[in-house]
Amino acid sequence: MQKTERFLQSGLLVQRDLGDTLEAIAKSGADAFYKGEIAEKIARAVREAGGVMTADDLGKYKTEVLEVVRGSYRGYDVLSMPPPSSGGALLIQLLNILEGYELEGGPNAPQTLHLMVEAMKRSYADRAEFFGDPAFVKVPLDRLISKDYAARLRATINRSQATPSSRIKAGITPKKESENTTHYSVIDRHGNAVAATVTLNLNFGLGLVAEGTGVLLNNELDDFALAPGVPNAFGLIGGAANAPGPGKKPLSSMSPTILLKDGKVFMVTGTPGGSTIITTVLRVISGVIDHKLGVAQAVLLPRIHHQWMPDEVRGERALEQSMPPAQWIAFETYGHKVNFFNFTIGAANSILVTPEGITGVSDPRYLGTLAAGH
Repeated sequence: MQKTERFLQSGLLVQRDLGDTLEAIAKSGADAFYKGEIAEKIARAVREAGGVMTADDLGKYKTEVLEVVRGSYRGYDVLSMPPPSSGGALLIQLLNILEGYELEGGPNAPQTLHLMVEAMKRSYADRAEFFGDPAFVKVPLDRLISKDYAARLRATINRSQATPSSRIKAGITPKKESENTTHYSVIDRHGNAVAATVTLNLNFGLGLVAEGTGVLLNNELDDFALAPGVPNAFGLIGGAANAPGPGKKPLSSMSPTILLKDGKVFMVTGTPGGSTIITTVLRVISGVIDHKLGVAQAVLLPRIHHQWMPDEVRGERALEQSMPPAQWIAFETYGHKVNFFNFTIGAANSILVTPEGITGVSDPRYLGTLAAGH
């Protein structure tokens, strides 16, 4: 760490530099951060660490307000994050594929898991081929989230056998993405809702605080496809659509999502988790809508993930432990390779609006989160 002033006082971590930075922003707005002394200090810290950032780079940054990506699932409207995040589009594509099936037998039924995994493979293959900064590449968004396209993908799924990832898409190589992200869901008494996801990328981002600012710098450059076939920190592969370049925004999987029923907020959800964000949000939504679970039960469902490459199902150990051996034998007969992790996936802090009132749930997988209301 740099010599940013910090010390312990009465058991509390006091960050005076960061406090001064936040106070300057509160008084003068965003320009206090992107221009002037703070910007100079941030750019200097990056250059001293071997980077090429200038204060002018920060000064040219502009926040963009984009239209959400919209879809529907079994009578609910789905609003989620547009490109350069792949999250909203892939979530809608996954839901479109699954909408053609009756997901019977419960959320952990072998057939349900098989169909979810097969849908995931096809969506993440599209992610690798098509997604990047829409200011630089043409993302065929309307086609990718259409019901017709989902029907064509569904037609390639064998209901009794896993499709090898190598047969789904050839000629491109896939991209990894950070799990050190934060998501929060908010709804007020007037029905206004916010789903917000923010990230540093890896643990403590770059691991560098710009001296005199208290600002911890991220390492989001890892979310670009640095070279064809080279996975990022999360094992994800990307192609030319997500190549780095001046002024470009990297691809992400962030999927802050709001569901509406008859024009009113029904559900607010999202999660950290890098490439697993999309599949975690899918699991929560499917748990509530397909399996009629309460939001707490849906958030507690053990999670599975497949991102096309590598060709393996990644699952929380809790999934293996929650299913009878006969169910696992049935699932494995589909031909899936399963890799269980002892660590948990995501933190899907979510809200559900019911006739009885608003229910918020803090995902117990993550320290430091809580559900609150008044």
